[in-house]
Amino acid sequence: MNFLNFPGMGTLVNVAAIVFGGLLGVFFGNRISSRFQETLNAGNAVAVIFIGIGGTMRHMLVVKNGTLETTGTMMMIFSLAIGGVIGEIINIDKHMEEFGVWLKMKTGNARDPLFVDGFVNASLTVCIGAMAIVGAIEDGIHADHSILFAKAILDMIIVMVMATTQGKGCAFAAIPVGIWQGCVTLLARLISPYITDTAMANLSYVGSVLIFCVGLNLLFGKKVRVANLLPALIVACLWR
Repeated sequence: MNFLNFPGMGTLVNVAAIVFGGLLGVFFGNRISSRFQETLNAGNAVAVIFIGIGGTMRHMLVVKNGTLETTGTMMMIFSLAIGGVIGEIINIDKHMEEFGVWLKMKTGNARDPLFVDGFVNASLTVCIGAMAIVGAIEDGIHADHSILFAKAILDMIIVMVMATTQGKGCAFAAIPVGIWQGCVTLLARLISPYITDTAMANLSYVGSVLIFCVGLNLLFGKKVRVANLLPALIVACLWR
């Protein structure tokens, strides 16, 4: 049997691509001066910001009767508000950082001051988005890996660039991606009836807002606890 026909292969390739991209970034990052690293980091941050803006505007702005109008703003506001409250109660951000610190110690990177931030920023950037869920569902039900293969290429490039300035912690973003997409793949048959076109559009909408926030943190330092806003994605999917 062709191994490519196995459900879950898309996530495995995605994980491998993130690790590979992270290693490439670390390898080349060590050979780049601090001045170049600062410029690369700023450029990457701006790119992430515009990815977030582009994704948000694609869902927020619509043309009706020849006029440009906004849509879904109440969904976005309530999703971020309710999701933020849930996230702060659970304190996802703290748990992600604690996991990053644990990884830092267990992998022998205790003296790397960038490890945790690199891990958290890269994890949030590659985990948030509709491609992860839609791709994992297609992977689980139909063994169709095409979406996750495309995501793997994008993630590899993103993580490679991030790793040049934020270090090897970025490569460990493969762990939450593997867990998240792997769980969705395993549960695909159960959750697929609830992942409607509206739910996916809302998830992509709010997910793009969160990606914009990740870009802000990359550019200006940690201003937004993005991890604590992750429950907003669930609220967005449930919004009707």
